Amino acid sequence: MASSTAKHMPALHSGSVLPNVVTMLLLLSIGFVLGMVCTANFHESYLPPFLQPLPSLLRSPSPPPPVTELPSQSPSPSPETACVVGPPLPSPPSQQPTPSPPAILGFADFLAPSGGLMHNMTDDELLWRASMVPRVARVPWRIVPKVAFLFLVRGDLPLRPLWEKFFAGHEGLYSIYVHASPAYTGSPPADSVFYGRMIPSQNTSWGDMNLVDAERRLVATALLDLANARFALLSESCIPLLPFPAVYAFLTGSNASFVDSYVDGARHAPFFTQHNVTLAQWRKGSQWFEMDRAIAVEVVAEEQFMAVFRGNHGVANMEEHYLPTLVTLLGWGARNANRTLTYAKWRAGAWHPASYGGRAVTPELLEGMRRGNGECGYRSKDGGGAVEFCFMFARKFSGDALGKLLELAPKVMGFG
Repeated sequence: MASSTAKHMPALHSGSVLPNVVTMLLLLSIGFVLGMVCTANFHESYLPPFLQPLPSLLRSPSPPPPVTELPSQSPSPSPETACVVGPPLPSPPSQQPTPSPPAILGFADFLAPSGGLMHNMTDDELLWRASMVPRVARVPWRIVPKVAFLFLVRGDLPLRPLWEKFFAGHEGLYSIYVHASPAYTGSPPADSVFYGRMIPSQNTSWGDMNLVDAERRLVATALLDLANARFALLSESCIPLLPFPAVYAFLTGSNASFVDSYVDGARHAPFFTQHNVTLAQWRKGSQWFEMDRAIAVEVVAEEQFMAVFRGNHGVANMEEHYLPTLVTLLGWGARNANRTLTYAKWRAGAWHPASYGGRAVTPELLEGMRRGNGECGYRSKDGGGAVEFCFMFARKFSGDALGKLLELAPKVMGFG
């Protein structure tokens, strides 16, 4: 029976079984290797959490990566392309906003600073910048000359409404600059021509050279505007005696500056002789001037004699001597008329000129100031004919004179 069973069973030969086993093991190995390669190249985000590769499961938990929206032109990988062995495809470049082109500046942009009058320059920096002068005589642009009105004040401008009527309708022909005490925090209304016209200032005191510093600060700031051709220094107690067209026509048409300068040996000390300022050169005069641009540049650029007048000489009221003496020291000669265009009435022995309140203001007073009581005579055009005058500004008027001045301005002064 046993032999019969053995007879009918097929014989197992090792030569036929072993090749099949080896082939199966080889196929399994190749499949395992390909699976690992595909897993390494396939981004983890495409696999469910329970199929994450072993290394990622061993790492400490971390927040999920941010989801980035793929561009529409980059389709999701298909199963056929997901297992391609090779370097990862580069990410598409991020879309950056296109920068705007730089602004192109024109010639007019260099004629005056923009953005207001406030700055952080020191006096030395301001004077250095203001002393720059174009060397080419021919101007490649038609510049309308302006008159710069420089107000040296303590604080408020009580006569501001009168000046606003004076300037009304003449925009583009004037500039306004105000030097007030640094402690002053007031401001004119936003619709005033004086709004935003204050410059960086420093403390001043009567009879001190810091008044000259303030004058030079005003002139230097006005020089930054290349259209400013004439410069008139005024105080809060000054008024105009002529309409704007007459003032503008005369100043822009004159070849002379008006810096008051006359012989007066008072206050000259040996200190000045020792520093090359002789008694023969010594002058006195009103500090309220009207000058052209060339002399204004010389005023802000001058350093030698400014240092002398600042020196330890023990003499007061240098604001009445520095500019008048500079007339002879720098040899202005015929370029200067040696007189001011601002009227003031000085009384014998008084430290200050006469002041005028509301009751003192009359047509006869204003007419007499304008004509200088027969002291001199100039002529100018105001649009309606020639105007004869000796002074175009006057001081000192108090705030309570404003009402009467506004009443008389159209009849006597020609504006308002």
